[in-house]
Amino acid sequence: MTKVTEFISQAQGKTLFSIEIIPPVKGQNINELLNGIEPLMEFKPPFVDVTYHREELIDIKGQGGLIQRIPVRKRPGTVGICARLMERFRVDAVPHVICGGFTKDETEDVLFDLHYLGIDNVLVLRGDPEKSAGVFKAKLGGHTYASELVTQVDNMNKGILLHAETEAAHTDFCIGIAGYPEKHFDAPDLDTDFTHLKRKIDLGANYIVTQMFFDNQKYFRFVDRCRAEGITVPIIPGLKPLATKRQLTVLADIFHLEFPAELVREAEKCATDKEIRQLGVEWSIQQCKELIAYGVPVLHFYTMGKSDNVAKIAKEVF
Repeated sequence: MTKVTEFISQAQGKTLFSIEIIPPVKGQNINELLNGIEPLMEFKPPFVDVTYHREELIDIKGQGGLIQRIPVRKRPGTVGICARLMERFRVDAVPHVICGGFTKDETEDVLFDLHYLGIDNVLVLRGDPEKSAGVFKAKLGGHTYASELVTQVDNMNKGILLHAETEAAHTDFCIGIAGYPEKHFDAPDLDTDFTHLKRKIDLGANYIVTQMFFDNQKYFRFVDRCRAEGITVPIIPGLKPLATKRQLTVLADIFHLEFPAELVREAEKCATDKEIRQLGVEWSIQQCKELIAYGVPVLHFYTMGKSDNVAKIAKEVF
């Protein structure tokens, strides 16, 4: 397997193409997901990210009408999907590894499963809070911060495991982390956000993937600030083409981002989501061309398993 950072260095300045997918809902067939992204293989992504999703607690009515709260994982299967991706498309898989919903021991087990499969890349994230909670709370025995998870992965790379009775084994993970050009929503200010970002780099992270953005200037300023803070690792821009008018509100609310006024004005002129989708493609093409001219290492698309609009963009810029 090849590390993300090795793919970037081997490209010698050429911008690469990559995508992120989400596992199908429990009970669905993986083939629909794989068939959906197959058209994107034409653009030779060296790696594909696969998201991980925490368990959620739901209330069900049990015997005697008593309400029971049980954990349910809506989108399981990240490790298996990674294995299937590698087998079908001959690409490297980059699974997300998250704090939310996992103990440290469960995390170690997942990391060993990945190690056994020959997967040497992980994207380490805190993860979302439980929907019912609103604020992030670690599982008992789990990590509260992504920096703690970075430390656990880095320790495994050094042969340091959680328990002395476990036979030491050196993993070799390339560790990616998230960056937020418009500030992480839980950070009180940008200075604090950059302090936490720099700490994760110092603890062993090897590259950064940004949250989606629609204004390249925000990415450029983010990179400049990172370099000023002494962060020298590759910074991969995360992109998502606008696809529906509703996303102007939903994406802004969920991901705490700001849309450029020009994009909003053009979107308001669109009468249908088909027109919005075309606008999203055109806007993203211009974003990509500017980012490639800037010299970004990778254009990383959040596809949600859909390929038609991303394929149109890739055909214009790769």
